[in-house]
Amino acid sequence: MGNPAELKHRASADRRKLGRGPGLSASFKAMPRHGRAAGSRGRPMIRRRRLLDDWWIMAPAMAIAVIVAVIAAGTLPGRETLCILIGAAAMAAASRFPVGVESWVARVPWLRKLGTPIAVGGPMALFGFGIADWAASGKLAWSEGVGIVAIIAFAGASAMRRRLLALVISQTALWVGVVFAIGSPDVLGLLALGALACAVLTLLQRRAVAEEQALRRQRVRVRHRAEEILADYEQTGQGWFWETDRRGMITYVSPTILRQLGHDAAEALIGASFIELFVFDAEGQDTERTLNFHLTARSAFQEMPVRAAIPDEERWWSVSGRPIHDHSHNFLGFRGSGSDLTERKRTVAQTTRLAHYDSLTGLANRFQMSQTLEKILNAPLEDHRTCSVLLLDLDRFKQVNDTLGHPAGDALLKQVADRLKRTVDAGGVVGRLGGDEFQMILPGVMRREDLAQLAQRVIDNLSEPYLVDGHRVVIGGSVGVALSPDDGVTSEALIRNADLALYAAKDGGRGRHHFYAPDLHSEAEERRALERDLRDALGGGGLELHYQPVVHTATEKISGFEALLRWHHPQHGWLPPAKFVPIAEDAGLIAQIGEWALRTACRDLARWPEPVRVAVNVSPLQFANPALPAILTSALAAAQVAPSRLELEITESVFLNDESATEAMFAALKRVGVRLALDDFGTGYSSLGYLKKAPFDMIKIDQSFVRGAAISGSRNGAIIASIVSLAEALAMETIAEGVETLDELDLVRTLGCSHIQGYIYEKPLSAADATARLQVGLDAAAHGPRSARPVRRAMLRNVVIEHDGGRYNATIRNISATGAMIEGLWSVPSGTRFRMHVSDSYSVEAVSCWCSEDRIGIEFVVPLPLDSQGRVTVPMASASRPAESATAMRQAG
Repeated sequence: MGNPAELKHRASADRRKLGRGPGLSASFKAMPRHGRAAGSRGRPMIRRRRLLDDWWIMAPAMAIAVIVAVIAAGTLPGRETLCILIGAAAMAAASRFPVGVESWVARVPWLRKLGTPIAVGGPMALFGFGIADWAASGKLAWSEGVGIVAIIAFAGASAMRRRLLALVISQTALWVGVVFAIGSPDVLGLLALGALACAVLTLLQRRAVAEEQALRRQRVRVRHRAEEILADYEQTGQGWFWETDRRGMITYVSPTILRQLGHDAAEALIGASFIELFVFDAEGQDTERTLNFHLTARSAFQEMPVRAAIPDEERWWSVSGRPIHDHSHNFLGFRGSGSDLTERKRTVAQTTRLAHYDSLTGLANRFQMSQTLEKILNAPLEDHRTCSVLLLDLDRFKQVNDTLGHPAGDALLKQVADRLKRTVDAGGVVGRLGGDEFQMILPGVMRREDLAQLAQRVIDNLSEPYLVDGHRVVIGGSVGVALSPDDGVTSEALIRNADLALYAAKDGGRGRHHFYAPDLHSEAEERRALERDLRDALGGGGLELHYQPVVHTATEKISGFEALLRWHHPQHGWLPPAKFVPIAEDAGLIAQIGEWALRTACRDLARWPEPVRVAVNVSPLQFANPALPAILTSALAAAQVAPSRLELEITESVFLNDESATEAMFAALKRVGVRLALDDFGTGYSSLGYLKKAPFDMIKIDQSFVRGAAISGSRNGAIIASIVSLAEALAMETIAEGVETLDELDLVRTLGCSHIQGYIYEKPLSAADATARLQVGLDAAAHGPRSARPVRRAMLRNVVIEHDGGRYNATIRNISATGAMIEGLWSVPSGTRFRMHVSDSYSVEAVSCWCSEDRIGIEFVVPLPLDSQGRVTVPMASASRPAESATAMRQAG
């Protein structure tokens, strides 16, 4: 159909050509549908009335013709002839009056067909007969008579108004009258032949006229349909039309636009500039220049997006237009159309946002973070290519997601995102890579000390409790840091190295940050190899359970064992659980290992004496598994062991889960009949409120409270006494873990602990050794040192040893407040005094005590500070080697 505005303009022009006024469309709609069709039944009567209304003029024409003939002949016709002429004029004159008779005649079909011949042919036949009779009498010359007949013939043809059938009837009737008066058969035959030819021509012409009228009506219907479609297009708001003059002033605009712009009448915009329909801000200046260019250049434009000048609303239009010219190619203005672009633009904006932002947290997604990093690393100036990348992985988030459900996990991620944005603030970009992984990009040069402080603030803020769906949730975070260009100049290298640093932070105990170091590549490869070997060990029987005796304090008899997971690696030998359990958690193997441990412990327990129990650790993920009671029942039934002999050790972290689900699980476990022990009491994050409902049989005092409790000035004894009092008030037993010296044994006995577990009685035994030990008897005897040296903690940390101006690379393997064991130095004499650089900003003086191959024992000149729990606190601003000592380390190596 072409341009809608142009089509509407053409329809209006055609309507004016057809003589239709502006109200024709409405009147056309008001007509009955059958009244619009071709061949309306009322149309012949309408035509006949118009014919008779015009036919009366033949009466004066005939009278004038008779008067002229009288003057020419100089005498009156005979009486009969005069009566015939007067009768002809009277019949013509009477056609103006008998409307009622004509209406009655129109109701009779055969009379309706004779109406025109009688009304038209009658007067003409009488007049022709009268004039011919007058001429035949000799009173009127034939030449004058023929002239009079010709004049009446012309008058009759003029009165017919191109009505061919009536014209033929009138002319034939006129000459038939003449021929009858003459009485010539030959002339009458010729006249009849001519009348027949005229009749045939008349029928052909009527058919052509009917076809032309049908085609015209079809065109009218098409134009009318187009007008209705365009009107609906405007009224429904799908689009609108506009037109301007040559100066760019509006001459027409659709009513829908008037309402949207807040105008009541078209006069409010007629004469205004077309540009005033839109607003252009700083972002739309290019569009404004383009639109002005087209209007000035008088060139067409298509679907140009512009913002509508609507107050208090953001609405966008798509505008198209083309110049219009007259027949002489003179420019008249523009005419075009528009449509609403708002929803489409919002959809595009939403799609763009989804492509660049995380839909859950609103942070930048992986794609946008990658683009941001690429933009920094590919900056034109080298000084602008420096940045820091921090990768963050949430600790214990999977546990929350598995226990409280994914909606709660999503709510927690939103809170985490808010905290990260507040912590980093405007100093960098924060994004979510997926799951519980986040990334921070900090452009520019930053000192490692500042980065370490920022990473620690991130960890501290994330470790604060959350409130999710009415539940108090505590999680943590580990951060890996990589710098450009020191740790990589491409995005792939930088992200890979930050990821390695993150794994190192998680391997170091989680809840800490770690900077990238080159040796992390070998550690990552070792981790992947351990994961592969762990899977093989789980399927091939490479895992073992060792059992550490639990001794009743009052009787000093073995009351049970705690099952401890052990793995003898084919190449690395015995690996501690701290080495491979985090790998099992990350690889999703912890649930399978936990079920294997339960079934193995029950099988071993079946071979031991009846009073002996066994305790098995249950991870929070196992505890949240609804199938745990069924697994326990199956394991106990397969081993034929009483449920009361199995004890499940559960940590406080299970209370971070859904409270109702936790209570339901405790009830289900009690129905099975197993005992429940609260492990690592006091080291978790939950309040004491859960002890009111949790049906524990025993509380285990963590070894961090036991070790060093006998040292003067330690507060651990007071903590142990409080726990024992609380357990007694709740009718629960207590176990003191990690008792290694006689002083600690005496202390926990004095404080009232009901059970003791530690090296003071026995180290963990294999299943066979535990069986052999029980065959000797249940009596246990304490043996060990009287007092303990300061607690040593395992550590894997690179340090620099400075001696006599030389700097050497070394690694701390364990440390206490008074000394440490260092690896990496050979043949160091006892008594050697040197300075150990622990970090960039912290160093201590030490003296070597012993040396064995590449290991030496050292004693600090000044003891290191301890925290409230007896742990060493060393200011460590960086987890990587000091930059200035890297060269010395490589030389020493």
